[in-house]
Amino acid sequence: MQSEQNLQLLLQSQHLSAELKHIAKKVLVGERITFDEGVILFETGELGYLGILANYIREQKHGAKTYFNRNFHIEPTNLCVYDCKFCSYSRLIKERSEGWEYTMDDMLNIVKKYDTESVTEVHIVGGVLPQYDVPFYMELFNRIKAHRPDLHVKALTPVEYHYIFKKAKLDYATGMRMMKEAGLESMPGGGAEIFHPEIRDQIAKDKCTADQWLQIHEEWHKLGMRSNATMLYGHIEAYKHRIDHMERLRQLQDKTGGFQTFIPLKFRNKDNQMSHIAESSVIEDLRNYAISRIYLDNFDHVKAYWAMISRTTAQLSLNFGVDDIDGTLDDTTKIYSMAGAEEQHPGMSTRELVELIKQAGRHPIERDTLYNVVTDYNEYEFPEQAKPQFYKLPVVN
Repeated sequence: MQSEQNLQLLLQSQHLSAELKHIAKKVLVGERITFDEGVILFETGELGYLGILANYIREQKHGAKTYFNRNFHIEPTNLCVYDCKFCSYSRLIKERSEGWEYTMDDMLNIVKKYDTESVTEVHIVGGVLPQYDVPFYMELFNRIKAHRPDLHVKALTPVEYHYIFKKAKLDYATGMRMMKEAGLESMPGGGAEIFHPEIRDQIAKDKCTADQWLQIHEEWHKLGMRSNATMLYGHIEAYKHRIDHMERLRQLQDKTGGFQTFIPLKFRNKDNQMSHIAESSVIEDLRNYAISRIYLDNFDHVKAYWAMISRTTAQLSLNFGVDDIDGTLDDTTKIYSMAGAEEQHPGMSTRELVELIKQAGRHPIERDTLYNVVTDYNEYEFPEQAKPQFYKLPVVN
């Protein structure tokens, strides 16, 4: 395998520091790197070096396979009781005129819009408001599953669950069991931001703590269910805070094995309270993906949201540890576009996604939410697109 040859060549380099060579040797034999070694990678690891290590791990786990799914989003509201400094999406209740609040029927109508489409997942996440409580979401999940039993419901973050369970005076274990019984099938990874209180208290003081976020995922995992995890990077955090975040995830994954995918989320600085902070460069984005892949050895997948980082950067990321670039999205999410993402109207057809992956020299696999293969597009031939018809027009002399 080329990735192994590249790693072996790297180890023969005379210009590599002893620390970085030691880390590379650990990666080659599948040995876990330490917290301090993770920080060293951020502080001294050059992009090419990190790419070789991350791509080796990626190909050991998945070969050239690159996953995507057909999904759509429902965002119940962009109004929120919380005031996160980095958020360009939500509006405080006092700014209600700038927001939206969907009713139950509004959300079910969004689901029905896709009745003739072969989507496999609905992704539900949004702001936190009192009327979206435990009975509301239980009814919503029930009605979605009753209408379309094959549609996988991936919904709500621990930020939302913490709020609604506290309001209902439910402990996390009871609350998550009730959600499962109502039709919830997996949890997205949002609301994690940065776990370390030094940073979390500055950017998201009001929402659930790191321990509460992790506890809710743990209770969900105890039910035999799966979830994702994220990290918001590229703002006021230091490298040690990123590694601390990943370390806490790695420890919970050792305990439960319930996480499927890690998704680094790039801080975007448009129209929020942290707009004065410059965004990370593409090189730093790729370094972050690579180190995430190296550090989180017990996570199967690392995902890049193409709608957040652009199609080109998503293609590049496939050589820096990433094996999943999310779904077709169909222009149903405003979370990234409102924060200043390159994709202001994020939607890609299956054909476009497949071509994007193939252009990067990878093997496109459409998956369902739990990474079961829906369609292997490696040898798939799309039907010829209809050619435009031209008609001879009369010539007027």
